[in-house]
Amino acid sequence: MTEPGNGGASGEAAPSPLILQLADAPLESGRLAENVMHFARALRVAGLPVGPGKLLQAVEAVEAVGIARRDDFYWALHAVFVNRRDQREIFDQAFHVFWRNPRFLEKMMHLLLPEMTLAEGMAEPEKPLSQRVADAFFPGEGRREGGREEQIEIDAVLTWSDQEVLRQQDFETMSAEEMALAKKAIAAMRLPIQQVATRRYRADRRGRRADLRASLRAALRAGSQSIPLRWKSQRRRPPPLVVLCDISGSMSRYSRMLLHFMHAITNDRDRVHTFLFGTRLTNITRQLRHKDVDEALEKVSAQVLDWGGGTRIGACLHDFNSRWSRRVLGQGALLLLISDGLDREGARDLGREMERLHKSCRRLIWLNPLLRYDAYAPKSQGARAMMPHVDAFRPVHNLESLAQLTEVLGRAGSRREEGVTEWREAARA
Repeated sequence: MTEPGNGGASGEAAPSPLILQLADAPLESGRLAENVMHFARALRVAGLPVGPGKLLQAVEAVEAVGIARRDDFYWALHAVFVNRRDQREIFDQAFHVFWRNPRFLEKMMHLLLPEMTLAEGMAEPEKPLSQRVADAFFPGEGRREGGREEQIEIDAVLTWSDQEVLRQQDFETMSAEEMALAKKAIAAMRLPIQQVATRRYRADRRGRRADLRASLRAALRAGSQSIPLRWKSQRRRPPPLVVLCDISGSMSRYSRMLLHFMHAITNDRDRVHTFLFGTRLTNITRQLRHKDVDEALEKVSAQVLDWGGGTRIGACLHDFNSRWSRRVLGQGALLLLISDGLDREGARDLGREMERLHKSCRRLIWLNPLLRYDAYAPKSQGARAMMPHVDAFRPVHNLESLAQLTEVLGRAGSRREEGVTEWREAARA
């Protein structure tokens, strides 16, 4: 049996004190069922869709597999409560905290009491505990200041409280309530993109070019010797928008929120094509066209097989350039590349594929959540290979960065190589 999640619930691990205590109690006593019910409530507070039906299924699953082995108990609850890949991390952390895994309790204390010092010889947690899990078990502990709980207000025009806490807060540190508010704000966003002239024309009395075909047809209908001139002008429409989003382990927390952004823009305008990549490339354009965001994300989760795994940026871009580039990057398409630039294959062939991708689109914008750090520099092999072939380099880690992105895309006179010179020099240094 493989280890579930971060804490590892292998069959050789010692059972937790609570499981040992419940092992002697029959299910009919109600004690185990009651604790499963409390665990389900905690998962629901953390944002997982848990209802009475799933609670009954969880009790039946535990009754079927028993609680003698910790890994069997873990996977029985996992099979019932986890429906999508983006729910695995929340479930794993909540399980180890609720069923008393000491390693995760240390992480919880580290999150809720950041001022305490760790004992000598104790290493700091490798990964901070999710704020959604912390709020599920200790509501309000980490969000209070001066004994008063801070109120956050939001409306459809993207205005927040005076402190603008939600607007500037990192997606990775949001609680379940804040994520719900952020998703509402993202759903209200609109992506204004400058319309570009196409090769087709339309009838226009104020046009500057004579429409010879329409003029001759008008003369034949009138039967006169003179030819009444008809005029035409070029059609203008927003260019296609293509999104390539990294869903590797280092990007999973951000890609979950960015999927809501992709769903919003897909249903707001036409000719939006979305692809996810980790170790393979997956086209999710059709799945995101469902109006209901929950149904759309459920179909995306069923379609994507490499969520939260490694990253093969070069291989995935090669697949896109070979199979999809000519189909979706025509007519001056804009391309949004969302990735942290960390490639497990050492950027093999990444520079060549980025060059080809850059030449195929009108403008390539690289969105990197690592730009939230002031000291970030594109020093990784992947970032060095990608930087010479991008036209804009921007952060994407909170609502403010998404709002700024909409302003940049809607700005008149947008051009290539906007504000990337200093980043290219940093990559070469």
